[in-house]
Amino acid sequence: MEIKDNTFSRQFETILDGKMISLEYSFQEKKIFLTKIHTPDQFDNEEFINNFLKNIMEIAYERKLKVVPILPKIATFFRKNSIYKDLLPPGIKL
Repeated sequence: MEIKDNTFSRQFETILDGKMISLEYSFQEKKIFLTKIHTPDQFDNEEFINNFLKNIMEIAYERKLKVVPILPKIATFFRKNSIYKDLLPPGIKL
C-alpha cells in the first residue's frame, strides 16, 4: 500500500480503486493526533482501513511519534491491535 503524507493538507492519503482515502492529523510536540478518516460514499472495506492504519502506525514508529487516537474507530483499532499500544502517550488508556 502506498501512503502519501500530504503535509500541506495535514493528512495521510492512499488510493483504492481510483478513489482517495485519507486520515487527517495534527501535531503537538512529539505527538500525532489522528482526527478524521475520509472515505468515499458507501465505503465499507474495514480490512482496507485496518491495513491503512497499520501502515500509518509504522510511519509513527519511524518518526518516533506518539499517537493520540481522537476517533472511536482508531481507539478500537488500538484495542484490537495491542502490538501498537506502545505508541500511545503516557496516561492514554483504551
